[in-house]
This record gives sequence, C-alpha cells and structure tokens, in this order.
Amino acid sequence: HRSKSEVVINTNVLVETANCPENGTCTLELMAKKSITFKKDDFGILYPVISEGEKTILKYTYNKYASPKYQDGHYTEIVYAEFDSVLHTTSIENKELEQFKFHFGRLCFFKGETGYYPITRGKFKLEKKGKDSVRIELNFEVGEVPQIVKDFSEIISIKSN
Repeated sequence: HRSKSEVVINTNVLVETANCPENGTCTLELMAKKSITFKKDDFGILYPVISEGEKTILKYTYNKYASPKYQDGHYTEIVYAEFDSVLHTTSIENKELEQFKFHFGRLCFFKGETGYYPITRGKFKLEKKGKDSVRIELNFEVGEVPQIVKDFSEIISIKSN
C-alpha cells in the first residue's frame, strides 16, 4: 500500500518537453532500474557512467539545432540526477542537490568549456499530480561554464505496469 505522494518507476519514460529554447529540442527522460556515477577522464573532466541498478535516473537534454555554417556546430546540455525507484514528493535546494547526484553537462567543441559539473546552486521540486503524473521542476546555475537552459518545469505521465 503506497502513500498518495509516491510514484513507482518501473518502466522508462521519455517525453519531448513543452518548454524549450526555440532554437532546439528538449527531452525529459526517466530511466528505470539504473544507477549513475561520475568518473574523471585523463584531463580531470567528469563524465557519466550509467549501469544497471536499483535507482531511477532523470535525464534532461537540450539539443541546439546545428548551424549549417559550422561543421562542428553540435551543442548539447544535459542534466542528470538519480532517485530511488519510488519517487516521493521532494523539494530540495543548493547543497542538498548533491545527495541526488545532480550534474550539468555541456557538450560542445569549445575547448575548456565542455564536461559535467555538479549542480550545487538551485532548487528542485518533484510532486505527484493525479494518479500517474509527476511535475518535475528545476532551476539552477553552474558557475564553471556558460549555460543556456537554467530551468525547466514539466508534468510527465508515468504509466505503471
């Protein structure tokens, strides 16, 4: 018997988000039965490693449309976080974000401005909406690199099976 504020994630969910910078596409994904760790490469830059596990990974992706002028115009921003497989209504901010492995990724061809960075300034809110939906909200700032996406708020439907 689950509390009214809980949602169980046992299947992957991927939605194109309603709110997105107009020059790209955004998706919000919940990956069931996974876990994430962040490792450092030879240059000390963090990168995510996703493996089978008991957790749910949240992944928000912003893909900027590539400019035909630039061959390497590819630009992506990603936010990762990790939660238990049972999502509870949650409201956390700043340093508390570290408990859920919140990271911001900037993937592009700008030297020294690419990689993943822990998010330690921001607010995250998750709340159950109706039987099978949750609202996920995040606004945040990383100081290390420029960022286009500073917040998102989406209601996503989770079909339990």
